[in-house]
Amino acid sequence: MSHSITKIEGIGPVNKEKLSAAGIVTVEKLLEKGASKSGRKEISAASGIDEKIILNWVNMADLFRIKGIASQFAELLKAAGVDTVKELRNRNAENLHQALVATNEAKNLTNAVPALSRVTDFIEQAKNLDPVVTH
Repeated sequence: MSHSITKIEGIGPVNKEKLSAAGIVTVEKLLEKGASKSGRKEISAASGIDEKIILNWVNMADLFRIKGIASQFAELLKAAGVDTVKELRNRNAENLHQALVATNEAKNLTNAVPALSRVTDFIEQAKNLDPVVTH
């Protein structure tokens, strides 16, 4: 299932057009092409978007591989210090849940924080996925 690139926080119409010119129109294509440093350089050169911004979006796309994580939860996880599936798989569910609650109280990123059971599920899913983003 393909997700529009605009599902990623920070990719609006202008950046969508720039990414489209670089051949990136879906979240999945961004992850596929931007998983490596050389791929991110290519995207940056073709789109004119800074490589660090592209890495941020690629990390979000990586988190989208977890069923139940989309834009807002990916943004919340990132704000709590978890920016990739590889990072998520090593987290303790209770500690991460507490961090998500505290982060959301401070930054008000989502209407609701995922329940502890969902956070546990996210971590279990992450353990079953191969890391794809390299630095």
